[in-house]
Amino acid sequence: MYIHDSPTRLLPDVASQEHALAIGTLDWVGMDGMEMPVAFDAGDGDVRSTGARVGAFVNLTKPEARGIHMSRLYLLVSEALSAGPLTVSGIRALLESFLASHEGLSDHARLTVGFEHLVRRRSLRSDNSGWRAYPITIDATLTGGTFRIEITTDVVYSSTCPASAALSRQLIQDNFAKTFGADQPLDRETILAWLGTEQGIVATPHAQRSTATIRVRPAGDGVFPLIGMIDNVEAALGTSVQTAVKRADEQAFALANGQNLMFCEDAARRIQAALSNDASIADFHLRVSHHESLHPHDAVAFASKVR
Repeated sequence: MYIHDSPTRLLPDVASQEHALAIGTLDWVGMDGMEMPVAFDAGDGDVRSTGARVGAFVNLTKPEARGIHMSRLYLLVSEALSAGPLTVSGIRALLESFLASHEGLSDHARLTVGFEHLVRRRSLRSDNSGWRAYPITIDATLTGGTFRIEITTDVVYSSTCPASAALSRQLIQDNFAKTFGADQPLDRETILAWLGTEQGIVATPHAQRSTATIRVRPAGDGVFPLIGMIDNVEAALGTSVQTAVKRADEQAFALANGQNLMFCEDAARRIQAALSNDASIADFHLRVSHHESLHPHDAVAFASKVR
């Protein structure tokens, strides 16, 4: 089979020709890592444009067909992502166009979109703010008329170990008893000064940067309820990482860590409770990873929506 490139020239279309090894169907065929612009509203009405890596796929149901129409997928994605911000309904329409362009060849379609979404975050105490980049992955499929879409992001926070905090407090108590004997009169100002020295606080609990990876299935067909979800998760944890930090902000962060001691199990349950009552989320799965400073391995916990 040939296609016309000009009135005087025909170009071979090898992909449409039958091939010798006419056996087997293929689960997915397409392109991955396509460089595309994407406009994204995270649920706060602030549409941001950025560069994305996009994957577009269909299955191949005809064993005798050599390949799919790659260029059709590319052009459909390019047109759809240029039309406006990503929406759940818009992604479904794009998948439907994948199948319409491959009628007789495919009955499953898939789209993946990966990018970073920038959000300005205020400092804890000072009148400053800075940017946080949240990695976003959208994975949508249309299979036998059933549409499914999930969005994944990471929330990074600090976790301070409750066991280590208890052990540190015991050492501080022991040091206090050693420094100030039972028969020694206690002077408030002397003790206050001593507590402000390195000798006063001889041990501190270990803390580490930690990551909650959250995969959600939105309940609606419009924009993605990302900002609200992230805000809920960060509020539940209490120790999300900071951007612009002055000394007052660092002190406030130290206080937040001391008031939010948590094992990975605690963090997973906090997030689970925060998201299970969120009407904008139909379902979710999460993985909490505490990148231990005590161990060379991570402490992890998994959870899903409470039914």
